[in-house]
Amino acid sequence: MEDFVHLHVHTQYSILDGQAAIPKLVDKAINNGMRGMAITDHGNMFGIKEFFNYCNKVNKGKSEEEKFKPIFGCEVYCARRDLHSKENNALDKSGWHLILLAKNEVGYHNLVKIVSEAWVDGYYHRPRTDHKAIEKHHEGLIASSACLAGEIPRYIKNGQIEEAEKSIQWFKSIFGDDFYIELMRHEVKDPMQRANRDTYKEQKAIEPTLIELAHKYNVKLICTNDRG
Repeated sequence: MEDFVHLHVHTQYSILDGQAAIPKLVDKAINNGMRGMAITDHGNMFGIKEFFNYCNKVNKGKSEEEKFKPIFGCEVYCARRDLHSKENNALDKSGWHLILLAKNEVGYHNLVKIVSEAWVDGYYHRPRTDHKAIEKHHEGLIASSACLAGEIPRYIKNGQIEEAEKSIQWFKSIFGDDFYIELMRHEVKDPMQRANRDTYKEQKAIEPTLIELAHKYNVKLICTNDRG
């Protein structure tokens, strides 16, 4: 999964957390032969304009086949109950992580609606959306299960396999073939690099169950790298 090359192998797209310098990320992806990438900041879309403008700059004068494809997305916080529940600090604070990507203009507008509502109506420690809002505005969007903080990985980690299966069935019913389950192997071997050394062990521990459930419910698997 080095440099995100293996995510969506058939299209060579990559998902990147947009906290790093956008021009450097785009340049690196292009130099690695990728056709496009997505920006998925946590809870916001603040980097979209710079991302779009820089991609237009590097695409200037290129044919449609040569152009680098920017994909607009967000790693949203999905409330464990609903976006209006703000009474229980332990339960309602933050929320499960979920990757949402716009696959067309309709999807972009729906993503804007989800993120805006999360800030205006769902904010509690963080901007939060919920299942109801996602179902209402799902058209044109791609969803994937996210990192260890995602709903499905978290259920598996906690031994709540039945709840994980229910979640997969719900996402599959909403997004159909546009729902993916993510696999991560975020091992850090450099002793000088600052990182959580337990992350890789936790990812490996839930991986067999993720694969098993993906096959059981006919959900496609993608390989991603969690930066955050």
